[in-house]
Amino acid sequence: MAQRLNAADTDFKKSFDAFVMKDRDGGEDVSAIVREVVANVRANGLNAVKTYTERFDRFNLTDKNMRVTADEIENADKKCDMADLDALDFAAARIHSYHQKQIPADERYTDDEGVTLGWRWTSVDAAGLYAPGGRAAYPSSVLMNAIPAKVAGVSRLTMVTPAPDGEINPLVLAAAKRAGIDEIYRIGGAQAIAALAYGAGPIAPVDVIVGPGNAYVAEAKRQVFGVVGIDSVAGPSEILVVADAKNDPHWIAADLLSQAEHDPSSQSILITDDKDFANKVAVSVGEQLKEHTRREIAETAWNNNSAIIVVASLEDAPALVNAIAPEHLELAVDEPEELLVNIRHAGAIFMGRFAPEAIGDYVAGPDHVLPTARAARYASGLSVLDFMKRTSIIGCDETALKKIGPQAARLADAEGLPSHAKSVRVRIRD
Repeated sequence: MAQRLNAADTDFKKSFDAFVMKDRDGGEDVSAIVREVVANVRANGLNAVKTYTERFDRFNLTDKNMRVTADEIENADKKCDMADLDALDFAAARIHSYHQKQIPADERYTDDEGVTLGWRWTSVDAAGLYAPGGRAAYPSSVLMNAIPAKVAGVSRLTMVTPAPDGEINPLVLAAAKRAGIDEIYRIGGAQAIAALAYGAGPIAPVDVIVGPGNAYVAEAKRQVFGVVGIDSVAGPSEILVVADAKNDPHWIAADLLSQAEHDPSSQSILITDDKDFANKVAVSVGEQLKEHTRREIAETAWNNNSAIIVVASLEDAPALVNAIAPEHLELAVDEPEELLVNIRHAGAIFMGRFAPEAIGDYVAGPDHVLPTARAARYASGLSVLDFMKRTSIIGCDETALKKIGPQAARLADAEGLPSHAKSVRVRIRD
Protein backbone atom coordinates (compact mmCIF):
# COMPACT_ATOMS: atom_id res chain seq x y z
CA MET A 1 0.00 0.00 0.00
CA ALA A 2 1.17 3.52 -0.75
CA GLN A 3 2.37 5.55 2.20
CA ARG A 4 -0.35 7.58 3.92
CA LEU A 5 0.52 11.07 5.20
CA ASN A 6 -1.70 13.63 6.89
CA ALA A 7 -0.63 17.25 7.17
CA ALA A 8 -2.42 17.49 10.53
CA ASP A 9 -0.06 14.96 12.15
CA THR A 10 2.63 16.38 14.42
CA ASP A 11 5.40 14.49 12.61
CA PHE A 12 4.14 15.32 9.11
CA LYS A 13 7.08 17.50 8.10
CA LYS A 14 9.62 14.88 9.12
CA SER A 15 7.71 12.10 7.34
CA PHE A 16 7.10 14.24 4.24
CA ASP A 17 10.76 15.29 3.98
CA ALA A 18 11.89 11.68 4.31
CA PHE A 19 9.46 10.63 1.59
CA VAL A 20 10.61 13.37 -0.79
CA MET A 21 14.29 12.52 -0.35
CA LYS A 22 13.89 8.75 -0.61
CA ASP A 23 16.19 7.11 -3.16
CA ARG A 24 14.18 5.24 -5.80
CA ASP A 25 17.07 4.15 -8.02
CA GLY A 26 17.68 1.00 -6.05
CA GLY A 27 21.22 1.96 -5.09
CA GLU A 28 22.81 -0.02 -7.94
CA ASP A 29 26.16 1.53 -8.84
CA VAL A 30 26.67 1.07 -12.55
CA SER A 31 29.27 3.79 -13.02
CA ALA A 32 32.31 1.48 -13.04
CA ILE A 33 30.75 -0.91 -15.57
CA VAL A 34 29.72 1.96 -17.83
CA ARG A 35 33.14 3.61 -17.55
CA GLU A 36 34.75 0.43 -18.86
CA VAL A 37 32.29 0.18 -21.76
CA VAL A 38 32.71 3.83 -22.74
CA ALA A 39 36.51 3.60 -22.59
CA ASN A 40 36.51 0.41 -24.68
CA VAL A 41 34.30 1.92 -27.39
CA ARG A 42 36.37 5.10 -27.41
CA ALA A 43 39.56 3.08 -27.86
CA ASN A 44 38.35 0.28 -30.13
CA GLY A 45 35.34 1.76 -31.91
CA LEU A 46 33.10 -0.56 -33.85
CA ASN A 47 34.86 -3.75 -32.71
CA ALA A 48 33.92 -3.00 -29.11
CA VAL A 49 30.35 -2.16 -30.11
CA LYS A 50 30.04 -5.49 -31.93
CA THR A 51 31.32 -7.41 -28.90
CA TYR A 52 28.85 -5.79 -26.50
CA THR A 53 25.94 -6.15 -28.94
CA GLU A 54 26.50 -9.89 -29.24
CA ARG A 55 26.85 -10.22 -25.46
CA PHE A 56 23.81 -8.21 -24.42
CA ASP A 57 21.43 -8.37 -27.40
CA ARG A 58 22.25 -11.83 -28.78
CA PHE A 59 22.84 -10.24 -32.17
CA ASN A 60 25.85 -10.76 -34.42
CA LEU A 61 26.38 -7.18 -35.56
CA THR A 62 28.13 -6.82 -38.92
CA ASP A 63 29.00 -3.94 -41.20
CA LYS A 64 26.08 -4.96 -43.44
CA ASN A 65 23.28 -5.42 -40.90
CA MET A 66 24.02 -2.71 -38.34
CA ARG A 67 22.26 0.07 -40.26
CA VAL A 68 18.54 -0.26 -40.94
CA THR A 69 17.94 0.12 -44.66
CA ALA A 70 15.28 2.21 -46.38
CA ASP A 71 13.60 -1.00 -47.59
CA GLU A 72 13.46 -2.36 -44.04
CA ILE A 73 11.83 0.85 -42.86
CA GLU A 74 9.23 0.68 -45.63
CA ASN A 75 8.51 -2.98 -44.91
CA ALA A 76 8.09 -2.21 -41.21
CA ASP A 77 5.69 0.58 -42.08
CA LYS A 78 3.56 -1.85 -44.10
CA LYS A 79 3.35 -4.25 -41.14
CA CYS A 80 1.77 -1.62 -38.90
CA ASP A 81 -1.94 -1.22 -38.32
CA MET A 82 -3.28 1.71 -40.34
CA ALA A 83 -5.07 3.08 -37.29
CA ASP A 84 -1.75 3.12 -35.42
CA LEU A 85 -0.08 4.94 -38.30
CA ASP A 86 -2.90 7.48 -38.38
CA ALA A 87 -2.38 8.07 -34.67
CA LEU A 88 1.35 8.57 -35.25
CA ASP A 89 0.65 11.08 -38.03
CA PHE A 90 -1.82 12.93 -35.81
CA ALA A 91 0.65 13.08 -32.94
CA ALA A 92 3.57 14.09 -35.17
CA ALA A 93 1.63 17.02 -36.63
CA ARG A 94 0.69 18.34 -33.19
CA ILE A 95 4.22 17.91 -31.81
CA HIS A 96 5.68 19.71 -34.82
CA SER A 97 3.21 22.58 -34.54
CA TYR A 98 3.91 23.11 -30.85
CA HIS A 99 7.68 23.06 -31.18
CA GLN A 100 7.64 25.33 -34.20
CA LYS A 101 6.42 28.08 -31.88
CA GLN A 102 9.50 27.62 -29.66
CA ILE A 103 12.01 28.82 -32.26
CA PRO A 104 13.76 31.79 -30.61
CA ALA A 105 14.32 35.10 -32.39
CA ASP A 106 17.70 36.62 -33.22
CA GLU A 107 18.34 40.15 -31.95
CA ARG A 108 20.61 43.01 -33.06
CA TYR A 109 20.69 46.58 -31.73
CA THR A 110 22.99 49.55 -31.11
CA ASP A 111 23.21 50.94 -27.59
CA ASP A 112 23.70 54.53 -26.43
CA GLU A 113 27.50 54.30 -26.76
CA GLY A 114 27.23 53.12 -30.36
CA VAL A 115 28.16 49.49 -29.61
CA THR A 116 26.46 46.89 -31.78
CA LEU A 117 25.12 44.06 -29.65
CA GLY A 118 22.89 41.07 -30.08
CA TRP A 119 22.69 37.33 -30.37
CA ARG A 120 22.10 34.70 -33.00
CA TRP A 121 20.61 31.22 -32.62
CA THR A 122 21.92 28.31 -34.69
CA SER A 123 21.27 24.58 -34.49
CA VAL A 124 23.83 21.89 -33.77
CA ASP A 125 25.01 19.99 -36.83
CA ALA A 126 24.18 16.48 -35.63
CA ALA A 127 22.09 14.91 -32.88
CA GLY A 128 21.84 11.35 -31.61
CA LEU A 129 18.61 9.80 -30.39
CA TYR A 130 18.48 6.76 -28.12
CA ALA A 131 15.27 4.74 -28.50
CA PRO A 132 14.65 1.87 -26.05
CA GLY A 133 14.03 -1.49 -27.66
CA GLY A 134 12.66 -4.90 -26.80
CA ARG A 135 9.67 -4.79 -24.42
CA ALA A 136 10.24 -1.07 -23.71
CA ALA A 137 9.60 0.17 -27.24
CA TYR A 138 8.00 3.61 -27.34
CA PRO A 139 7.22 5.07 -30.78
CA SER A 140 5.88 8.20 -29.06
CA SER A 141 9.32 8.89 -27.58
CA VAL A 142 10.86 8.70 -31.04
CA LEU A 143 8.53 11.47 -32.17
CA MET A 144 9.07 13.53 -29.02
CA ASN A 145 12.86 13.39 -29.29
CA ALA A 146 13.32 13.67 -33.03
CA ILE A 147 10.77 16.27 -34.09
CA PRO A 148 12.17 19.12 -31.93
CA ALA A 149 15.62 18.42 -33.43
CA LYS A 150 14.29 18.63 -36.96
CA VAL A 151 12.30 21.78 -36.17
CA ALA A 152 15.47 23.33 -34.74
CA GLY A 153 17.24 22.70 -38.04
CA VAL A 154 19.53 19.78 -37.17
CA SER A 155 20.85 18.48 -40.47
CA ARG A 156 21.79 14.95 -39.33
CA LEU A 157 19.76 12.94 -36.84
CA THR A 158 21.03 9.47 -35.95
CA MET A 159 18.95 6.98 -33.99
CA VAL A 160 20.32 3.99 -32.09
CA THR A 161 18.07 1.32 -30.67
CA PRO A 162 18.77 -2.12 -29.20
CA ALA A 163 17.55 -4.94 -31.40
CA PRO A 164 17.41 -8.17 -29.37
CA ASP A 165 17.92 -11.03 -31.82
CA GLY A 166 18.09 -8.37 -34.55
CA GLU A 167 14.45 -7.33 -34.28
CA ILE A 168 13.11 -3.76 -33.97
CA ASN A 169 9.49 -2.89 -33.21
CA PRO A 170 7.91 -1.94 -36.59
CA LEU A 171 6.01 1.01 -35.09
CA VAL A 172 9.30 2.45 -33.78
CA LEU A 173 10.64 2.42 -37.35
CA ALA A 174 7.40 3.93 -38.63
CA ALA A 175 7.75 6.73 -36.09
CA ALA A 176 11.37 7.29 -37.13
CA LYS A 177 10.26 7.60 -40.74
CA ARG A 178 7.66 10.23 -39.84
CA ALA A 179 10.10 12.15 -37.69
CA GLY A 180 12.64 12.45 -40.49
CA ILE A 181 15.45 10.49 -38.85
CA ASP A 182 18.39 10.15 -41.23
CA GLU A 183 20.24 7.08 -39.90
CA ILE A 184 19.14 4.14 -37.72
CA TYR A 185 21.53 1.61 -36.16
CA ARG A 186 20.82 -1.68 -34.36
CA ILE A 187 22.82 -0.96 -31.24
CA GLY A 188 21.81 -0.13 -27.69
CA GLY A 189 23.09 0.22 -24.15
CA ALA A 190 26.03 2.25 -22.90
CA GLN A 191 28.00 1.18 -25.98
CA ALA A 192 25.51 2.97 -28.24
CA ILE A 193 25.86 6.20 -26.26
CA ALA A 194 29.64 5.96 -26.49
CA ALA A 195 29.42 5.32 -30.24
CA LEU A 196 27.32 8.46 -30.70
CA ALA A 197 29.74 10.51 -28.63
CA TYR A 198 33.04 9.30 -30.07
CA GLY A 199 32.08 7.66 -33.34
CA ALA A 200 32.31 3.98 -34.28
CA GLY A 201 32.70 2.71 -37.82
CA PRO A 202 29.99 4.29 -39.99
CA ILE A 203 28.53 6.16 -37.01
CA ALA A 204 29.96 9.66 -37.04
CA PRO A 205 30.11 11.57 -33.71
CA VAL A 206 27.15 13.80 -32.90
CA ASP A 207 26.90 17.05 -30.94
CA VAL A 208 23.92 16.29 -28.69
CA ILE A 209 22.48 13.00 -27.39
CA VAL A 210 18.86 12.73 -26.24
CA GLY A 211 16.41 9.97 -25.40
CA PRO A 212 15.41 7.69 -22.50
CA GLY A 213 17.08 4.47 -21.45
CA ASN A 214 17.91 2.22 -18.51
CA ALA A 215 20.37 2.99 -15.73
CA TYR A 216 23.33 2.06 -17.93
CA VAL A 217 22.21 4.39 -20.70
CA ALA A 218 21.59 7.22 -18.24
CA GLU A 219 25.02 6.76 -16.67
CA ALA A 220 26.69 6.64 -20.08
CA LYS A 221 25.05 9.96 -20.97
CA ARG A 222 26.36 11.39 -17.72
CA GLN A 223 29.88 10.21 -18.50
CA VAL A 224 30.05 11.55 -22.07
CA PHE A 225 28.54 14.92 -21.13
CA GLY A 226 31.07 17.58 -22.01
CA VAL A 227 32.18 15.69 -25.10
CA VAL A 228 28.58 16.11 -26.25
CA GLY A 229 25.54 17.83 -24.88
CA ILE A 230 22.73 15.74 -23.39
CA ASP A 231 19.06 16.37 -22.65
CA SER A 232 19.17 15.09 -19.07
CA VAL A 233 20.03 12.11 -16.90
CA ALA A 234 16.50 10.79 -16.56
CA GLY A 235 15.27 8.90 -13.52
CA PRO A 236 12.10 6.88 -12.87
CA SER A 237 8.74 8.34 -13.94
CA GLU A 238 6.60 10.42 -11.58
CA ILE A 239 3.09 11.81 -11.31
CA LEU A 240 1.49 14.02 -8.67
CA VAL A 241 -2.27 14.56 -8.76
CA VAL A 242 -3.93 17.35 -6.77
CA ALA A 243 -7.61 16.43 -6.60
CA ASP A 244 -10.74 17.32 -4.65
CA ALA A 245 -13.68 15.06 -3.83
CA LYS A 246 -15.63 16.16 -6.89
CA ASN A 247 -13.50 13.83 -9.01
CA ASP A 248 -14.41 10.26 -9.85
CA PRO A 249 -11.97 8.23 -7.71
CA HIS A 250 -11.63 5.67 -10.51
CA TRP A 251 -10.32 8.37 -12.86
CA ILE A 252 -7.71 9.51 -10.37
CA ALA A 253 -6.67 5.94 -9.61
CA ALA A 254 -6.10 5.32 -13.31
CA ASP A 255 -4.03 8.51 -13.53
CA LEU A 256 -1.84 7.38 -10.63
CA LEU A 257 -1.28 3.98 -12.21
CA SER A 258 -0.45 5.57 -15.57
CA GLN A 259 3.04 6.23 -14.23
CA ALA A 260 3.30 3.33 -11.78
CA GLU A 261 3.02 0.93 -14.73
CA HIS A 262 6.25 2.26 -16.29
CA ASP A 263 8.76 0.85 -13.86
CA PRO A 264 8.99 -0.59 -10.32
CA SER A 265 10.89 2.58 -9.37
CA SER A 266 8.14 4.93 -10.59
CA GLN A 267 6.28 7.18 -8.18
CA SER A 268 2.62 8.23 -7.91
CA ILE A 269 1.34 10.78 -5.40
CA LEU A 270 -2.15 12.03 -4.58
CA ILE A 271 -2.74 15.25 -2.63
CA THR A 272 -6.35 15.80 -1.57
CA ASP A 273 -8.29 17.68 1.09
CA ASP A 274 -10.80 14.87 1.65
CA LYS A 275 -9.90 11.77 3.66
CA ASP A 276 -12.90 9.77 2.43
CA PHE A 277 -11.99 10.53 -1.18
CA ALA A 278 -8.40 9.46 -0.48
CA ASN A 279 -9.70 6.12 0.81
CA LYS A 280 -11.89 5.64 -2.27
CA VAL A 281 -8.92 6.30 -4.58
CA ALA A 282 -6.79 3.81 -2.65
CA VAL A 283 -9.51 1.16 -2.97
CA SER A 284 -9.86 1.83 -6.69
CA VAL A 285 -6.10 1.53 -7.22
CA GLY A 286 -6.22 -1.88 -5.54
CA GLU A 287 -9.12 -2.98 -7.73
CA GLN A 288 -7.47 -1.81 -10.94
CA LEU A 289 -4.21 -3.52 -10.01
CA LYS A 290 -5.93 -6.90 -9.73
CA GLU A 291 -6.53 -7.06 -13.49
CA HIS A 292 -3.56 -4.95 -14.59
CA THR A 293 -1.45 -6.53 -17.36
CA ARG A 294 1.65 -4.98 -15.75
CA ARG A 295 0.53 -5.72 -12.21
CA GLU A 296 3.91 -6.70 -10.75
CA ILE A 297 5.56 -3.51 -12.01
CA ALA A 298 2.72 -1.15 -11.09
CA GLU A 299 2.05 -2.76 -7.72
CA THR A 300 5.70 -2.52 -6.70
CA ALA A 301 5.85 1.15 -7.66
CA TRP A 302 2.59 1.87 -5.80
CA ASN A 303 3.51 -0.01 -2.64
CA ASN A 304 7.16 1.04 -2.38
CA ASN A 305 7.42 4.56 -3.76
CA SER A 306 4.03 6.23 -3.72
CA ALA A 307 1.94 8.23 -1.28
CA ILE A 308 -1.49 9.66 -0.51
CA ILE A 309 -1.29 12.98 1.31
CA VAL A 310 -4.29 14.58 3.02
CA VAL A 311 -4.17 18.33 3.63
CA ALA A 312 -6.60 20.65 5.43
CA SER A 313 -7.10 22.74 2.30
CA LEU A 314 -5.92 22.50 -1.29
CA GLU A 315 -4.49 25.98 -0.79
CA ASP A 316 -1.74 24.11 1.06
CA ALA A 317 -0.96 21.93 -1.97
CA PRO A 318 1.34 24.27 -3.96
CA ALA A 319 3.99 24.36 -1.21
CA LEU A 320 4.10 20.55 -1.19
CA VAL A 321 4.16 20.43 -4.99
CA ASN A 322 7.13 22.80 -5.09
CA ALA A 323 9.01 20.65 -2.59
CA ILE A 324 8.38 17.50 -4.64
CA ALA A 325 8.97 19.20 -8.04
CA PRO A 326 7.25 16.38 -9.92
CA GLU A 327 7.78 15.33 -13.50
CA HIS A 328 4.02 15.40 -14.16
CA LEU A 329 1.45 17.41 -12.21
CA GLU A 330 -2.32 17.16 -12.60
CA LEU A 331 -4.53 19.87 -11.10
CA ALA A 332 -7.87 18.05 -11.10
CA VAL A 333 -9.96 20.86 -9.64
CA ASP A 334 -12.60 23.34 -10.86
CA GLU A 335 -10.24 26.32 -10.93
CA PRO A 336 -6.71 25.06 -11.62
CA GLU A 337 -5.45 28.59 -12.32
CA GLU A 338 -5.89 29.44 -8.64
CA LEU A 339 -3.39 26.74 -7.72
CA LEU A 340 -1.14 27.29 -10.73
CA VAL A 341 -0.22 30.83 -9.70
CA ASN A 342 1.67 29.50 -6.66
CA ILE A 343 3.32 26.50 -8.33
CA ARG A 344 6.90 27.03 -9.47
CA HIS A 345 8.41 23.59 -9.92
CA ALA A 346 6.93 20.91 -12.20
CA GLY A 347 7.97 19.39 -15.52
CA ALA A 348 4.50 19.60 -17.11
CA ILE A 349 1.21 20.75 -15.62
CA PHE A 350 -2.16 19.35 -16.69
CA MET A 351 -5.04 21.70 -16.03
CA GLY A 352 -8.50 20.50 -14.99
CA ARG A 353 -10.36 17.23 -14.62
CA PHE A 354 -10.28 16.33 -18.32
CA ALA A 355 -6.52 16.66 -18.88
CA PRO A 356 -5.00 13.31 -17.83
CA GLU A 357 -1.22 13.05 -18.00
CA ALA A 358 -1.45 10.42 -20.72
CA ILE A 359 -2.71 13.02 -23.20
CA GLY A 360 0.66 14.75 -22.81
CA ASP A 361 2.53 11.52 -23.45
CA TYR A 362 1.10 11.22 -26.93
CA VAL A 363 -0.86 13.93 -28.67
CA ALA A 364 -1.08 17.21 -26.75
CA GLY A 365 2.01 18.64 -28.43
CA PRO A 366 4.46 19.63 -25.67
CA ASP A 367 7.37 17.27 -25.19
CA HIS A 368 7.00 14.35 -22.82
CA VAL A 369 10.73 14.22 -22.10
CA LEU A 370 10.65 15.94 -18.71
CA PRO A 371 12.87 16.48 -15.67
CA THR A 372 12.61 13.81 -12.97
CA ALA A 373 14.00 13.31 -9.44
CA ARG A 374 13.18 16.92 -8.44
CA ALA A 375 15.18 18.30 -11.37
CA ALA A 376 12.15 20.45 -12.27
CA ARG A 377 13.52 22.85 -9.64
CA TYR A 378 16.15 23.91 -12.21
CA ALA A 379 15.48 22.14 -15.50
CA SER A 380 12.89 22.14 -18.28
CA GLY A 381 11.42 19.58 -20.61
CA LEU A 382 13.01 18.82 -23.96
CA SER A 383 12.53 21.57 -26.54
CA VAL A 384 14.06 22.96 -29.71
CA LEU A 385 16.48 24.87 -27.46
CA ASP A 386 18.21 21.59 -26.57
CA PHE A 387 19.34 21.42 -30.18
CA MET A 388 20.31 25.09 -30.54
CA LYS A 389 22.92 27.41 -29.09
CA ARG A 390 23.07 31.17 -28.75
CA THR A 391 26.07 33.14 -29.98
CA SER A 392 26.72 36.68 -28.75
CA ILE A 393 27.40 39.42 -31.32
CA ILE A 394 29.54 42.45 -30.42
CA GLY A 395 30.69 45.24 -32.73
CA CYS A 396 32.46 48.59 -32.14
CA ASP A 397 33.56 51.38 -34.43
CA GLU A 398 36.31 53.75 -33.33
CA THR A 399 33.93 56.16 -31.63
CA ALA A 400 32.20 53.43 -29.65
CA LEU A 401 35.50 51.88 -28.56
CA LYS A 402 36.76 55.25 -27.29
CA LYS A 403 33.64 55.50 -25.11
CA ILE A 404 33.79 52.07 -23.48
CA GLY A 405 37.41 50.97 -24.02
CA PRO A 406 39.11 52.90 -21.19
CA GLN A 407 37.01 51.11 -18.58
CA ALA A 408 37.82 47.73 -20.14
CA ALA A 409 41.55 48.55 -20.07
CA ARG A 410 41.28 49.70 -16.47
CA LEU A 411 39.70 46.41 -15.42
CA ALA A 412 42.36 44.47 -17.36
CA ASP A 413 45.07 46.37 -15.47
CA ALA A 414 43.37 45.49 -12.19
CA GLU A 415 43.39 41.82 -13.13
CA GLY A 416 47.07 41.88 -14.13
CA LEU A 417 46.46 41.15 -17.82
CA PRO A 418 48.55 43.73 -19.69
CA SER A 419 47.93 42.41 -23.20
CA HIS A 420 44.20 42.63 -22.65
CA ALA A 421 44.62 46.29 -21.75
CA LYS A 422 47.06 46.98 -24.57
CA SER A 423 44.75 45.44 -27.22
CA VAL A 424 42.24 48.15 -26.30
CA ARG A 425 44.58 51.11 -25.78
CA VAL A 426 46.45 50.72 -29.07
CA ARG A 427 43.15 51.28 -30.84
CA ILE A 428 41.98 54.38 -28.96
CA ARG A 429 45.14 56.45 -28.81
CA ASP A 430 45.01 59.68 -30.79
